Formats: sequence, C-alpha cells, structure tokens
Amino acid sequence: MSESLNDRIYTQIRAAARRGTLHHALLLSGEHGSGKHELARYIAAAMECTADGDRPCKICPACRKVFVGIHPDVITVRDDAHKTLPVDTVRALCADAYIRPNEGARKVYIFDDCAQLDSRCQDILLKTVEEGPRYAAFLFLSENAAAILPTIRSRCVELKLRGPQNTEQEDVMRERALELGDYLYQLREDALVSYLCSLEGAKLKRADLAALLAAARELCAAALLLQYGQKAPAFYGEMAEKLAKKLTKVQLMGIIDILERYRRESDFNVGVGHMLGALAAELSTFLSKKA
Repeated sequence: MSESLNDRIYTQIRAAARRGTLHHALLLSGEHGSGKHELARYIAAAMECTADGDRPCKICPACRKVFVGIHPDVITVRDDAHKTLPVDTVRALCADAYIRPNEGARKVYIFDDCAQLDSRCQDILLKTVEEGPRYAAFLFLSENAAAILPTIRSRCVELKLRGPQNTEQEDVMRERALELGDYLYQLREDALVSYLCSLEGAKLKRADLAALLAAARELCAAALLLQYGQKAPAFYGEMAEKLAKKLTKVQLMGIIDILERYRRESDFNVGVGHMLGALAAELSTFLSKKA
C-alpha cells in the first residue's frame, strides 16, 4: 500500500526534526477530522523531545508531557468565551514569547482554531512570528488556509492534511495527474491546453483541483529524482520514467514551480475554470519556450 499524504507529512516532520530544521511557523490546514490537532501535538513533541535519535521519541519526559497536554512550554491558544481572540490576549502572548522557555528547548504556541484570529489579531502577531526569538514557534490550525492573511502565510510552511473521505478522490486526481503527465510528455501545447480546459466540464471543486495539482507536482518531482539517480514513488513509476527521459531538468523544475503556485492559489476563492485556463496558457507558453 502506498504511503498516504498524511503519513508523508509525519515522515517529513521526523526527518526535519532529525536534521534540526523544523520551521518555527507552520500552518496545518485540513477539514474537520483530518488530524490537525494530533499533528500539532506531534510537531510540538518533536520540538521539545530530548532524545538523540528520531524525534519525537514519545517516551522521554518532554514527549510524554506534550502528548498528555501538561508541558509548560507548549501553549494552546483559544478563548471559548469569545468568537474571536481578544486583542489584549494576543498582545500578552507576543510579550510572553520573549520570555525564555521554562524547561524545554522551544516555546510552542498552538492556535488550534484560526477562525478566532481576525485580521487585527493577525496583524499584531505578524512581527513576533517574523522577528521573534529563535526559541518561539507557532502552529496555526485552520480548516481553510485562506483564513490566514497572506502576510502570516508567507512566513509559514503549510502542511495540508486530508480527511478520510478525501482518499478516494485523491486517487482519482492521481490518475488524472498521470493523464496530464502524458500530455506533458507529448510536448504538444494544443493537446495540453485542450485537456486542461476539458477538465472544467468534469465539475472539479477547488479541493479537487488542489489535489490534482499536488499529484502532478509529485509526478514531475519523481521524474526529477530519477534524473538525479534517486528512486521515485512506485505509483508514478512508468510515467515518471518517460518524463525523466523526455524533459530537461530546467523544464521539470519550471513545471513544478508553476504547479505549486497554482496549487497555493487554489486555496483562495478563484473559479476552477479560470484557473484551468490560466494554467493551460502558462504551461503551454513555458514549454514552447523551453522545448
């Protein structure tokens, strides 16, 4: 069985924690039931873990405290008495961020419902997220990443989770990504444009389009890995090999950048048809210049 998207996120967290490169600001997005809160605790534990090997080890005192919710340096930020967080609460949090941790390596603030962060609160947070002390970390949890202002989002690494009900549709989008890969392989701009525009008739939702773009990006990344002599995910095997032989590194990296940019834009309230048309035009123009 292939590794799921959520499983890969956990693998990425472990690898980053092992290298000591976990980003200080992360945006965890996904619908209710996708596992955002569990992932936030996992990340916080990885940041506080005192083990020498894989982090989080789940057995050291720091990990145990995080997972049972009693670590003094892991703070959940929410206010059940108000629809939005009071401005004074956010200002106090920003001041608290400059006080060194009580016992851990990091001071981790988990905003477990970003619907409570209005634009004013986010504006107040921005400077602390951007320029705060190195030991301060911020985890933003939201069903929709668009709830976070671009100024905050640009300072975060986004981890987008999928709920159980999305699994079947993700598989469908992966199959479509293979179809898209075949058109990229043909290097026929007219056929590529026709295929992408035809997807408008499939009545894709923005979430479907995001999944398609993510899968297509994974496919091109797999082809790039093959060009560098690395292994690629088995699911994309034959098509990744074809693209690796047909496209140059410059072409693959350019396509990856385009797909990722459109995937991010799909989080906003932009029509799917409009995005597909723009994507088709940009990919066609790029390939005609680089071919």
